[in-house]
Amino acid sequence: MPLNAATAAARLSSAPMMEWTDRHCRYLHRRLSRCTLLYTEMVTAAALVRGGALHLLDHSPEEHPVALQLGGSDPEELALAARVGAQAGYDEINLNCGCPSDRVQSGTFGAVLMTRPGLVADCVAAMRAAVDVDVTVKCRIGVDDQDPEVLLPEFLTRISEAGCNRVIIHARKAWLQGLSPKENRDVPPLDPDLVLRMKRTFPGMHISINGGIASLDAARGFLDAGLDGVMVGRAAYHQPADILCAADRLIFGATTPDTRVEDAARDMLPYIEAHLAQGGKLHQVTRHMLGLFAGRPGARGWRRALSEGATRPGAGPELVERALAEVAAFA
Repeated sequence: MPLNAATAAARLSSAPMMEWTDRHCRYLHRRLSRCTLLYTEMVTAAALVRGGALHLLDHSPEEHPVALQLGGSDPEELALAARVGAQAGYDEINLNCGCPSDRVQSGTFGAVLMTRPGLVADCVAAMRAAVDVDVTVKCRIGVDDQDPEVLLPEFLTRISEAGCNRVIIHARKAWLQGLSPKENRDVPPLDPDLVLRMKRTFPGMHISINGGIASLDAARGFLDAGLDGVMVGRAAYHQPADILCAADRLIFGATTPDTRVEDAARDMLPYIEAHLAQGGKLHQVTRHMLGLFAGRPGARGWRRALSEGATRPGAGPELVERALAEVAAFA
């Protein structure tokens, strides 16, 4: 895939989310949108380099364009992990500088790296030297008592000089002490105007915004305001059809018809059959499908059929057909 393919797809992306955006989720999301950039869950560089956990890189060729997010703070280890990720076929390697969890802080990576822009620059430079695919950073506007107006320009300058030309900015601070990871997604106020000012300050950088974006209309508003990309997190997971089914047309200018969510659900049946044949469990796939019909008549019956039936012995693709019948009854 050409070097700029992931950048083109980054006009709209689905955020990396631990325990959510696994390969089954990404395969589903690709059934809904052909163009949107998809991200893995965060994978630690140590797990790949020291732990040999290469199974964490498993993905389908149909997921492309797809990016691997790495966690870590050792430049040499991140470079090795980035090389492994690129060899596995990922279109982009992203460095996590935004996760506020205690476990991530104890490993000196994630949002705590916002306090060490020089180290982040060293990590980016090492990764950039190791791979030919895009190397990007996902960050916050700052942490704790930092002044984002001062910190963020310095941070962007350092990573840009190190070779990172694309950044995703979660437009709120992370509080490393006193707030849980869940609270860090909601409590600190969003400051999208700061992100817009950073685009004006760094016109040569590809800047995407993340945080609190819940509709395609909101995404288009940020693009119209001058940002290069929009990353959507929880809304893309809990209401994936609302975000992804029309994304190719409304965000990327495609002339093909919008995806019908019923068709996307049925497109999952061969994938489910293959997963079961390899010894997988039905609920590993269908747990990501629960929100497909969110807001539509029959959504409750769809969710109930999947959530109650997917863990039963012998459950298979026919359960999805029965769940679809719950929706069709309201058509």
